[in-house]
Amino acid sequence: MKIGVITFPGSNCDQDMRKSLVGMGHEVSMVWHQDSQLPKLDAVVLPGGFSYGDYLRSGAIARFSPIMESVGKFASAGGFVLGICNGFQILTEAGLLPGALLRNQTPRFVCKDVFITPSSDAHNRYGYYQDQVFRIPIAHGEGNYYCSTETLSEIQQNGQIIFTYCGPHNEKNAEWNPNGSLADIAGVCNLKGNVLGMMPHPERVSDPRMGCVDGIAVLQTFLSKVN
Repeated sequence: MKIGVITFPGSNCDQDMRKSLVGMGHEVSMVWHQDSQLPKLDAVVLPGGFSYGDYLRSGAIARFSPIMESVGKFASAGGFVLGICNGFQILTEAGLLPGALLRNQTPRFVCKDVFITPSSDAHNRYGYYQDQVFRIPIAHGEGNYYCSTETLSEIQQNGQIIFTYCGPHNEKNAEWNPNGSLADIAGVCNLKGNVLGMMPHPERVSDPRMGCVDGIAVLQTFLSKVN
């Protein structure tokens, strides 16, 4: 597939994502945030980093970049969009995903490996194996997923919660939630399922030299649903 990776001022995972996708056999087109139109693509990725230095709040300025109008149209037409970390923040700011990412419950930047597990809805939507556990690194100061009680009920009923934080053996308790996210949420999708955002960085564990390749399964399973 041909996949576009958007670069914003302050992006620092765009090249990591490019290398990961190329390593999986995909063609990658790097897209600058000031471009007004996307090239012909099968999918789009908004990578991690600190777009616009995280001024105001993470993703709040990047959502106004010229390319985001085209990304919105691409998603509205059914195009697959993946946002990682800062990309997830941008997608919520742009209204392409529900909820918001707040400062971590313990107000400090957190950089470490965590464990996430797909929900039953992730299996139904994308084919992830329920109860499978992925070891994926995080690196964020604003990864605390929040939404209203009404929105939480809606995304639960609509099957939009895709990944939750857990322990290495799928334990479910607060100690494995690294940022205070509501309901341990690590990733959500839109109602149609073609837009997915997640805080952990699968591109950072997609090469055997990193000691883990769990990221390959995370990325490829999502992309396998692209028409």
